[in-house]
Amino acid sequence: MGFRIVKAELDEVVIEWTVGPEHLQPFGIVHGGVHCGVVETVCSVGAALHAAPRGQQVMGIENHTSFLRAVREGRLRASGKPVHVGQRAQLWECTVTDEKDRAVATGRVRLFCDTPRG
Repeated sequence: MGFRIVKAELDEVVIEWTVGPEHLQPFGIVHGGVHCGVVETVCSVGAALHAAPRGQQVMGIENHTSFLRAVREGRLRASGKPVHVGQRAQLWECTVTDEKDRAVATGRVRLFCDTPRG
């Protein structure tokens, strides 16, 4: 989807991208699935940063994304932060903003942490 990770740290993950035709639904606004996808990506990257040192993988088990403002063009920025980081589960929250720093979407992702099976 053309996302670019600009920050990936334990306390925050930030992704930016420029809206293009591939992000739009038939009415010319960013498709809700794009917002869901970036929210899931931001939260998964952050959760993985916490889980990997323990030898764990993460998998999203719930994604609740709300669409607040229609976007047709420009640059968007998704910023996610942990709400809860546990040994077996994590909860992350993400806000997508436009170039005027207005929230266009928000989301929460709950992730399960597990040790890979051989």
